[in-house]
Amino acid sequence: MKTLLLEVMTIPVDDPVAFTFFTGYMAMFAASVFFFFERSRVSDKWKTSLLVSGLITAIAAVHYYYMRDYYAATGENPTALRYIDWTLTVPLMCVEFYLLTKAAGAKIGLLWKLIIAAAWMLIAGYIGEAFTDGSTSHSVIWGVASTIGYVYILYTAWFGEVKKLADASGNPTVVRGVRTLAWFVLVGWAIYPIGYMCMPGGWLNVGLGWEATNVDLFYNIADAVNKIGFGLVVYSIAITSTKESANAATA
Repeated sequence: MKTLLLEVMTIPVDDPVAFTFFTGYMAMFAASVFFFFERSRVSDKWKTSLLVSGLITAIAAVHYYYMRDYYAATGENPTALRYIDWTLTVPLMCVEFYLLTKAAGAKIGLLWKLIIAAAWMLIAGYIGEAFTDGSTSHSVIWGVASTIGYVYILYTAWFGEVKKLADASGNPTVVRGVRTLAWFVLVGWAIYPIGYMCMPGGWLNVGLGWEATNVDLFYNIADAVNKIGFGLVVYSIAITSTKESANAATA
């Protein structure tokens, strides 16, 4: 007679990385449910934006489900799973900029430029992280290459085409929303390089002795702040615009 053993995954009380993996999974899942259900409360022109927000957090929730188990079983960084997640979700975050400014005349070319910049950022980051030889030069070279894509998206959101289209929309809600998303790109996305520099050969790893596991700690925090935060900003724009349109119709 065979005995079936149920292996229970535990979260060590002194392991903040494991804690953020589990919390990140639950937060992403809850955000997805919220965004999908709230689609029914906004006007038709905003439904796609909320759908994208829900997809971003849903994709992340699935990956976090597997990443938390991988980390719990191995104690290692789930680099491949992490970048698969980002390959899907970061371009979708760029789609949000396009959808918000589409009414003001945004062309599909803007979307492709943002996606290409995001792809460059992720490919360079993956090479720098997944194929590290432990040297600082490798970390810096590919970190700088990745930053080029990031700076392009940042410039476009703050001063370039996205900013100009938002201003041209004549909608104060969209203008404020795009500016808030631009702040997320400036401040929220800046958390990722901190994690990147914790890997073997990174400046924080070499200079301050920060452990490689801090990579996941910072990445998990950044994902929750940016992916859920992006969606909440889009939701705020959508619900505010819908209420304003309804009030104008009844006035």
